[in-house]
Amino acid sequence: MAEVFGYQIDDFSPEAQRHRQHRLCPFNNKVPSCTKDKANDPLGVCSVYAGGNVTITCPIRFRQEWMIASDAAEFFFPPGTVWTSFTEIRLNDANGKSAGNIDVVLVSYDEQGTLTGFGALEVQAVYISGNIRRPFHAYMTDPQANAHLDWRGKAGYPHADFLSSSRKRLAPQLIYKGGILRAWQRKMAVAVDKAFFAELPSLPQVEPHEADVAWLVYDLIEDPQTRRYRLTRVQTVYTQFTSALLRITNPEPGPEEPFVKLLRRKLAERQQSGTPKQAAGGIDTIADEDSMVVDED
Repeated sequence: MAEVFGYQIDDFSPEAQRHRQHRLCPFNNKVPSCTKDKANDPLGVCSVYAGGNVTITCPIRFRQEWMIASDAAEFFFPPGTVWTSFTEIRLNDANGKSAGNIDVVLVSYDEQGTLTGFGALEVQAVYISGNIRRPFHAYMTDPQANAHLDWRGKAGYPHADFLSSSRKRLAPQLIYKGGILRAWQRKMAVAVDKAFFAELPSLPQVEPHEADVAWLVYDLIEDPQTRRYRLTRVQTVYTQFTSALLRITNPEPGPEEPFVKLLRRKLAERQQSGTPKQAAGGIDTIADEDSMVVDED
């Protein structure tokens, strides 16, 4: 764990201890308290270490000083535009069925208060595989004694799951919500952190005026005076919706021969163990026991 309730786990300043004691969120949550996972027993882990880097695991962490909103506004609107924002706005399809909630909608308006345009901002934190609640609870029993808690080797050791974050969460959001926004010819921004973006395939880039999607890439950089991490934009990548989505959802194919070798090996093993089972219609079925994996995400 890197941050708990907004502060580094070895920060014992009065403010850090107050946030831990009262389970507060310093990053503009909808209420003062942290509500991650469970409102009455919040999982106050904001970020974790992954390969020597810090990666954000809570989407609310991106709301520090609302930098993501002002950065997205630069992409959506001309300079000098007056705008405001709304969070968690439901988006429906043509049949009135929900395509999900948009994390942040930025709305521009004129001097009379009339809406003149809008853009959608999606925030993607990194999923955790394994159990992060156990080390969190162990740490919270005595933060000072457990500031250097080593959880390695424990069952369910947690780690950042970048692949699930992109394919199981980000890609469906782009398909459903992004597809509707693109049909309306509205721009979209996606806020991610540096570690997560580095795990995405290389996206085809375009000039800002040609883009309908802007990837706002942030890093958590430590302030040496306060010892707090500050959300800092380190890169903006401009893409077109379709090309970016295809790049994320279509894996780069490797050579076919290793897969053919696997099938040959499985076939040889089945033939050595006896006659292949016959399915309906006389088709031989060869099950790959190695592929029977339970997804616990």
